[in-house]
Amino acid sequence: MAEHAGERDSFIEKIVEKIHDDKSSSSSDSDSDDDKHKHKPSHADSVKSKIYRIFGREKPVHQVLGGGKPADVFLWRNKKISAGVLGGATALWVLFELIEYHLITLVGHILIFSLAILFLWSNASTFINKSPLHIPEVSIPEKFVLEVASATTTEINCALSILRDIASGKDLKKFLGVIAGLWVLSVVGSWGNFLTLFYISFVLLHTVPVLYEKYEDKVDPFAEKAIAEIKKQYLVFDAKVLSKIPIGSLKKD
Repeated sequence: MAEHAGERDSFIEKIVEKIHDDKSSSSSDSDSDDDKHKHKPSHADSVKSKIYRIFGREKPVHQVLGGGKPADVFLWRNKKISAGVLGGATALWVLFELIEYHLITLVGHILIFSLAILFLWSNASTFINKSPLHIPEVSIPEKFVLEVASATTTEINCALSILRDIASGKDLKKFLGVIAGLWVLSVVGSWGNFLTLFYISFVLLHTVPVLYEKYEDKVDPFAEKAIAEIKKQYLVFDAKVLSKIPIGSLKKD
């Protein structure tokens, strides 16, 4: 009896050890699978990391344009407002450029027409038994003017600081880039007057961003190739021309 009891106990211990080993192996396998799944990057993340955005952009186009209502207008979030703004700019350009209307004359005619209507309505309201018009008091807040002046001053000082750094001769690449940009601006400026150039820029702001946002997945690969080619040509130009230009050492103030 004792021998049978010992054999039975040993048999039970073997079964318990077998079950314990199976559980430990299955748990280790599941943990390894979980670790692989945890460390394995998803396909969407890998694809997202490989997407090139023009100018190193990481934010959406709406945030790049500053967000808020101006970005909504440029991206045609509200088609009626965007169409109205673009139509108003087009009407002003037609008046000033094609019909050759003058700004002071236009402002004078608008004020005459508006004041005449308000004056006649205010006096006629007593005869037709209607309440007179309530003309609201309009004033420009001082805080708004100070904020605009402060922002403008900051931007002008920043531009002057950049121009000073470029003129000091510390960065030849930036100097050549600014010279090329100013030359392009002078050439474009010879194509028309300020009003026409401003209107063209206004139209581009209402067309290029919305088209880019719609087709950015197709535009960015071409931009990547173009920028890579430009960098390649710049390296060739730098090796053959820029590196041979003697630049004296500048003394710091």
